Amino acid sequence: MVSIPEFYLGKNVLITGATGFMGKVLLEKLLRSCPGVKTTYILVRPKSGQEPRERVEEMLNCKLFDRLRVEQPDFKEKIVAVSSELTQPELGLSQEDRELLTSCINIVFHCAATVRFNETLKDAMQLNVGATRQLLAFAQLMKKLEVFIHVSTAYANCNRKHIEEVVYPPPVEPKKLIEALEWMDDGLIQDITRKLIGERPNTYTYTKAMAEYVVQQECGNLNVAIIRPSIVGASWKEPFPGWIDNFHGPSGLFIAAGKGILRTMRASNSAVADLIPVDVVINMILAAAWYSGVHRPRNILVYNCTTGGTNPFHWGEVADYLKYHVISTFKRNPLEQAFRRPNVNLTSNHLIYQYWIAVSHKAPAFLYDVYLRLTGRKPRMMKIINRLHRSMMLVEYFTSHSWVWNTDNINMLMGQLSPEDKKVFNFDVRQLHWAEYMENYCMGTKKYVLNEELSGLPAARKHLIKLRNIRYTFNTILVVLIWRVFIARSQMARNIWYFVVSLCFKFLSYFRASSTMRY
Repeated sequence: MVSIPEFYLGKNVLITGATGFMGKVLLEKLLRSCPGVKTTYILVRPKSGQEPRERVEEMLNCKLFDRLRVEQPDFKEKIVAVSSELTQPELGLSQEDRELLTSCINIVFHCAATVRFNETLKDAMQLNVGATRQLLAFAQLMKKLEVFIHVSTAYANCNRKHIEEVVYPPPVEPKKLIEALEWMDDGLIQDITRKLIGERPNTYTYTKAMAEYVVQQECGNLNVAIIRPSIVGASWKEPFPGWIDNFHGPSGLFIAAGKGILRTMRASNSAVADLIPVDVVINMILAAAWYSGVHRPRNILVYNCTTGGTNPFHWGEVADYLKYHVISTFKRNPLEQAFRRPNVNLTSNHLIYQYWIAVSHKAPAFLYDVYLRLTGRKPRMMKIINRLHRSMMLVEYFTSHSWVWNTDNINMLMGQLSPEDKKVFNFDVRQLHWAEYMENYCMGTKKYVLNEELSGLPAARKHLIKLRNIRYTFNTILVVLIWRVFIARSQMARNIWYFVVSLCFKFLSYFRASSTMRY
């Protein structure tokens, strides 16, 4: 049987979303592990005054491609940036680029999407559904196309408790909804959004479900597979452990916890935290394209790329890992300019959560802003805390619910791989050790997201000691104030206080006498 690298030998590949988190990892892995691939064309839109070629050059200079630079110094020659805007007619492609791509592309990886949970319904439909429709129509013009891979999300059908590897029909016909949104004003769209998305928590999951249905209905004779990753996190092994480049999802929470800003969050202890490393997802995408290209299955294959059913990791366990591993990691290797010493707890009780929000988040932020005002600086902590709370509200749905995922196609795909391909394109999450992964994840946020070098650790540790001393001083002042206000005015309280102090004194005297007798 043809191996995965052999399948990609001499192939021309088109990638959308290559400048995004998953797209970058896909590009790097494809070039590094399938060196025989001919050319990778990536659709890139101009942004912030930068042309597509400039954006790609800047992207290729990031640390993610360091290993590829060493193993294949000329890898850039295989990358062609194509100017495109997916929401524009005909994908915003020039006639020359259209002719080039339709004549040579063998494999399409559609990774582009908006992942913002609070995106307006109109924009989410344009980016996630309208762009997918256009790309499918364009793919049907490609004379040499063998496989079309669509990247969705495991939460596209989160209104169901048991999610199988099938495409579910949407509540509304996508084409009709797109047409209706064109003439509606923003106010009307906002009014109907909640009713339209129903039990789904946001426009992202709703429109990704719509996109899956569009792929099924409009793919024609294309050979299609759909990949549904859950919460995509830092890399497990490749190109090196802990690589991450954004604040989305768990990354932002880990950084906020490491900085001492996040001290509590709401989650159900029994709910599954379905984290999936990005390199696992990419390995599965490349393997799925290989399988569909070699075996050409009759129907669309859907892959639920999750860990919950195979190697479950519950939010209660996350809390323990945060407390005993993540926080200890950040205390040994602290983030620079931390707000407070890292410490975080999870709770499912709404009242307890609101109490800790007030005591551990808002009160310290308010006091710090007062301090900044008094020293002539601009207050900022309340804004940061409010932004953090808005982000936490967006993910609360996913930290409070669990789903049952069917993974038959994943198991089938794993069984089809040769022993060598299983090593190179490993997506067996049963081998994932969560404690090690979480520690690497934390260090990855420090090194790759915040770009903090290890040379800054001594200063960061001194700052953490300073924060500890401030905390002890504050607690001492608080005890003295309580004594002056409450205990000093009550004879009974004073008696109790003296009794406790005398017990402590007797204990210390006994301990000192015992130590003297031993010597």
